[in-house]
Order: sequence, then C-alpha cells, then structure tokens
Amino acid sequence: MRMRSIYVAGLGRGDGRQIVELGLMELLTRRVDRIGVFRPIARGERASELIEDGYRPAASAIGMKAEDAAEVYTQRGAEELISRLVTGFHAFESECDALLVLGSSFATDDLPRELAFNARLAAEFGAPVIVVVGAHADAADEIAREMRTGYQVFSDLGCTVLAVIANRVPPEMVVEPGLPVPCYVIPEHPSLSAPTVGQVAEAVQAKQILGDEDGLLRDVNGFVFGGATMPVLLEHLVDGALLLTPGDRADLLLAAAAAEAAGTVRPSGVVLSLGEEPTETVRALTTRLAPGLPVLSAGEGSFAVATTLGGLEGRLTAGNPRKIETALGHFEAHVDTADLADRIELARSERVTPMMFEHTLLERARADRRHIVLPEGEEERILRAADVLLRRGIVDLTLLGREEVVRRRIAELGLDLTGVTVVDPLTSPLRDSFAEEYAALRAHKGITLERAGDVVTDVNFFGTMMLQRGEVDGMVSGAAHTTAATILPAFQIIKTVPDTSIVSSVFFMCLADRVLVYGDCAINPDPDAGQLADIAISSAHTAERFGVEPRVAMLSYSTGQSGHGADVDKVREATAMVAERAPGLLVEGPIQYDAAVDPRVAAAKLPGSQVAGRATVLIFPDLNTGNNTYKAVQRSAGAVAIGPVLQGLRKPVNDLSRGALVTDIVSTVAITAVQAQEVAR
Repeated sequence: MRMRSIYVAGLGRGDGRQIVELGLMELLTRRVDRIGVFRPIARGERASELIEDGYRPAASAIGMKAEDAAEVYTQRGAEELISRLVTGFHAFESECDALLVLGSSFATDDLPRELAFNARLAAEFGAPVIVVVGAHADAADEIAREMRTGYQVFSDLGCTVLAVIANRVPPEMVVEPGLPVPCYVIPEHPSLSAPTVGQVAEAVQAKQILGDEDGLLRDVNGFVFGGATMPVLLEHLVDGALLLTPGDRADLLLAAAAAEAAGTVRPSGVVLSLGEEPTETVRALTTRLAPGLPVLSAGEGSFAVATTLGGLEGRLTAGNPRKIETALGHFEAHVDTADLADRIELARSERVTPMMFEHTLLERARADRRHIVLPEGEEERILRAADVLLRRGIVDLTLLGREEVVRRRIAELGLDLTGVTVVDPLTSPLRDSFAEEYAALRAHKGITLERAGDVVTDVNFFGTMMLQRGEVDGMVSGAAHTTAATILPAFQIIKTVPDTSIVSSVFFMCLADRVLVYGDCAINPDPDAGQLADIAISSAHTAERFGVEPRVAMLSYSTGQSGHGADVDKVREATAMVAERAPGLLVEGPIQYDAAVDPRVAAAKLPGSQVAGRATVLIFPDLNTGNNTYKAVQRSAGAVAIGPVLQGLRKPVNDLSRGALVTDIVSTVAITAVQAQEVAR
C-alpha cells in the first residue's frame, strides 16, 4: 500500500486545528494500521498529547524544538532549516502506512512568512494540504475571503490542497467561498469553546474542596457573581453557570447546591474567593444536597479571579474524554469524511486491528442512524455509554427507567444526554397496548391480559415490545440482567428469521493483527448437526456484514478423516450440511484450531485447503468448548472480545456481559445499529 501523508496547516492563532487534527486521526485509524504523527516544529509539550494518548500511533516524532529551529534559522538561514526538517521527515515516514503532519507555528508574529514556510514544507514532504481557517470575522464574505486566501497561498506555492475548512464559524452562517476543492464549515460549538471547571481551577490556582473528580470536567458556560441576597442569586443562576462568590457566603453556596439537588438549575460549580472555606457543617450539608457539585477555593479576591476568567477559553485535553467525543462528533457532522478519505487516496489495510474494527463500527452506525432502546437506563455504565453515543452522533436513544431517577443520575454524573428519550414502563401510555399485544402472542401459553400487564412492565419485555412495534430499531441490555432475562423476551416476541432453526451468538475476537469470529460461545449448550450448520451459516453472514471475509472452520478434536466418534461425526455431518445449504461459502471441517489458523500446521495437515490456515470464522462444537476458548484467548492473548452478538432473530437484540465496560457497551450498541440497518434494507 502506498504511504500517504496529510499536512494540516492553519491560518494564524485561534484556528481550532485541534478538532481537525483529531478528526483526521480518527479517519486514518479506520483505514490503516501503522499511523505516524509528525510535527515539524514543536513548542514545549509533546508533539500531540491528545493524539498520542487517544490513538497510540505507531510512531510519533518532531522535526525540531522551536528554540533549536529558531537558532538554525538565525544562524544558517531558512534553507538549512528546511533541509534538516525534510531529512528528518523522510527518515521517519518509512515507519508508517500513513502520516499526519501537524503544521508548524514557526513565526506566529509574521503570518505571511509562516504560511510560506508551511507551504514549502508541505511541498518538500510531498504531502497534500488541508487548510484550516479560524473564523474570526462576523461576516460570511470575510470568512469566505480568508478561505480563498488560504487556498491561494498554498496552491500558488506548489501544494496540492485537498480541502479548506473554516472552523468556529457563527452558527447558522452560510459561507460559500467558491473554491475548486471541497470546503467545509464547522460551526462554533459552545461546549468546545467553554472552559471546564478543572481549567478554571488551573487558571486561578484554586484547589477543589468539595465534589468529585468528574465535576472538574463540567463545562463552564458563563459566570454569575454572588454578592447579593439568595433570592437575587437564584433569579440569575442558570444551567452551566459558575458561581463566583466570597468564601464567607455560605448561604449562596447552599443555594447553588439546593438548586442542583432540586433539579431546577445545574450550575457548573462554585468558586469561593479570598481563601476562606466553609465550615464542616456547611460542607456536610452541601455534600448531602449535591455530592457532585465541584467547589473550588481560590486565594485571590473575587475581582482578581473574575479578571483572570474573563478571557479564558476551553481547550481539548487528554484528560477530558467527553469533550473529545464531542469534538469528534462535531467534526464528523460537518465534514464529509468518506469523500475526504477518497481524496487522500487511502487504501484500506489488509490487516484489521482492534482499533480499526471498532472505529469502523462507529463510522458505519453513524452513516445511517438507528434508534436503540437501552432498558437499563438507571445503570451508571449505560448512562456513560449513552453520553458517548450521543456526543458522537452514532445513534438515537431511548432509556427505560423511572424518569426522576434517570434524570437525577444524569445530573449527578455530570453527563449531557440532550435529546435522549426516557420512558418509564410503569407509567407509559404504551403499557396497555403492549399488554394486549403480548397477551395475544402468548395466549396459547395461557397468558391473560392481566398477567400480560404485569409482564410488560419489566424493562426487557417493554423494550422488546418497543422493538416489535417499530418504536425503536434495536435493543441492548444485560449490564445488570442475566443473559436469560435479556433474550427470553426476544425468543417469545421477536422470534427467528425464516429458515433459521436456532438463535445463536458470535464474539468478534480482535487480535493484534486480525479479527476472528467465534460462534457459538454464549447461547446453545450442545447443538446437533443441523443446528451447528445453522450457526455456521449465520456466523458467516454476520462476519461478512461487518467486513470480515468468511472462511469457516468447523472445529473438532481431529482434522480431516483422522478421527471417529459421535462428537467428530456431528461436526463432519454439519460441515456437509453447510456445503449443501450455502454452496458459495468456503468451509472446512472437521478441523483442529491450530490447523484452522496457522498456515504451517495447515500445510502439513490439510494441504491445498482454501480455509485451513486462513480461517476467519471458527465454529465450536459445543458451548463448553467455545466459551472456554474465547475466554482463554481473551485473557491470555490480550484479545478484545466484542459480544456476544446475537444472530438469527428477526430484529436485533444484543446481550451485554454484566461486567461490560463503557467501551464494550458503545461497541455493542454500534453493532446493533448496523444489524438494524440490514433489517431495514
């Protein structure tokens, strides 16, 4: 694969390149394995802390530190400096399949010279350029003129310009620069420009005296200065406002805490000035009222603190994943990343790493948004996953649970779930009609309408009924429920697709250099030959749907004709059924695991096989073997196991492990959305 470099160049300070650099790194991560990050000239910090911490590129380097570059430029001239940087770049690029070059800020006091310097470097590197313009003007024609200027400067100096991006544009403004390359407009986003409480604490050298660490990640969307009475304060306190008040105003601190506890207003936090701290009694009451409310103590007076905060702007940091998710979602909502990737001419890597697989999942889910219901809406991990999913624009969500409890938990965790729907099965107007439908479905089992009314208040049954009715496109549960509790409603209500006798599951096993599909490791204890054939065909279809070319290995304790006995005969019979039912599918069996995945073993045991040594879909003969194998590979080989992913149902329902992490939930929801896209077709 031909290596491609992308040079990101900004026009001056405040251009917001961070969001563009993050968005491009996300784009590259979906398509290639070894990504490098190169900053020609770096000031102070690492080349890019955000990118290095978030994506762990295969290689990262700087050409020179700013002070060294200045010395070379002063003593030896621009040509010597450029020569050294180009030498460093070419020594580095061979380590990577794709390279993101983060443009230099060599002469920030001289914009024309800086632009010419970056253009010269991009041309010498042979890297096409993405020009980023910070929208400092209030008029659309001025922003369009800056975009044209940026394009012209780099084009005139011999660079290939891939796209021009205007960032931080006033919302609703239409900018049409009329350039011969794609032009994207990214509106100003309040959350991205807002500082966090933690950044406020850093700026005014304050210490946190109350609240938890999550509170430091809250966005500060404005300031309220508390010097009047409590009623006056409450009239002016709004969501996201930071209260700045002298440290002896315990009444105002308690008013802010009470407002958050009541759910009427959610301030971002409180800064107490003059170095005075509340008494233990006031601390205890504040914590009881609003345990997550961050309270800072600053040594300076209110005026000095306000002066410092007056010009404070937010910045993206590696320690604030929620803001990073917001930035990525905002970038992807306003930039056609698929078109941009085509213009970069990136071929997809033959290797599929766990990160590539997971990022591609999110991309596919976002491309055709589906509506997913999460029955465990009161569970913290579910709420945190919902926050990520909404910030990235991956799916639309409905949460089930008691609305007052869900809303309170969202506030306590400092999450932004704007746009989420919360439904309480006990009070929902859908309950009666769901009960009637369920009673009709299960009448042959003696289910009465009264009994059905109780059944559908269970969150998993209610969510499944929403899916059956078409209120949502998919369901994910299991973080706080057993597998049986999650899938029993699906068996009773959703049922299987035609010509499929069994519901089964697969795990996507993301190894260091590839993704394998394991089935069935979660549902069926001892499938017979016919069921095993169904599992194999369903698993192959699932693999293909998610970009894994299916080559099916029907696993056993012997390979080929070497073994005999009931267990191996079952696998041999199932293999023949697969070949008959799906004649275009590559399948081999019975085959041992080592012969299935290791080309050297395959050459000795099954020479000439199209599957042996290259299998991607591995079908286990029973649950005992499959479940133990996937866990062994997961723990011993450090594989990322995504699943179980259910297959064979008419509509997608997926089960979570009760130990699922937030990232596991996000991936499972994305998989469910992709499955729902397939059903919709």
